[in-house]
Amino acid sequence: MTQRTGITVTGRRLAVTAVALLTAALVAGCDDETPQAAPPPPDPKQELLAAVPTDEDPAFRFTTSDTSGDVSGVIDPVNRGMDIDTVTKDKDFTLEMSFRMVDSRTWMKVNFKGSKDIQKLMKLPTKWMEMDPAKLDGPDTLPTYQGTDPGNAEVIIRAASDVQAGEAGSYTGVIDPTDQPDLADALDGIATLGDAAEPIPFTAVVGADGNLTTLTLKIPAAGKKKASEYVVEYYDFGTTPPIAALTPDEAQKAPTSAYDLLNG
Repeated sequence: MTQRTGITVTGRRLAVTAVALLTAALVAGCDDETPQAAPPPPDPKQELLAAVPTDEDPAFRFTTSDTSGDVSGVIDPVNRGMDIDTVTKDKDFTLEMSFRMVDSRTWMKVNFKGSKDIQKLMKLPTKWMEMDPAKLDGPDTLPTYQGTDPGNAEVIIRAASDVQAGEAGSYTGVIDPTDQPDLADALDGIATLGDAAEPIPFTAVVGADGNLTTLTLKIPAAGKKKASEYVVEYYDFGTTPPIAALTPDEAQKAPTSAYDLLNG
């Protein structure tokens, strides 16, 4: 009868090695009476940065608000999708514009409200329109999917100092408005930056799920600009429906008047 000595010897060796390692670990544990060093206290700024939405998050809703108006919508990291709803008010009309972006495709919907039927005069349909980027004057004319942080919370927090953690997930700190190139882009039209600009206080709240829910900047008055607020809200993580591309039944090709509206 052939004996399978190779398997037996190998198994025996593994067992002996495991026993030796276990014994050494137990002895080391008994002899080591040195107390373990306490972990460093959490860094509030790093906690805030870790709470900013990433590509790993499920779909969620957002709102940004400043003196120019409100922007709201949905971010869907999995499908690289984004919905944006904007409202612009003029003395004669209110313009509601919605955009849907899924990967490299973009749709637009326009709704004029007011005493004059501008929608009809401009020959703009009321349903969704798929846009062709090649027919626009520049790459910034049409919004595109640019990640999971439409309020630029990460850029703002990175410029923060003296970040303090409070109760119930609350945080406070100050934004340094000087010598911050990325911050200048993030707060363009919202705050006056530069060497003479005042520090910008902020508050933030992180929810129980670890996600940033609000970031509020208290913009100081500057020149003729009154003091104001810039508010970013992220919410409904995991309960927001994913964003899907619109079907031909739901959207039509955009007419020339739609491009004229965006090209100005």
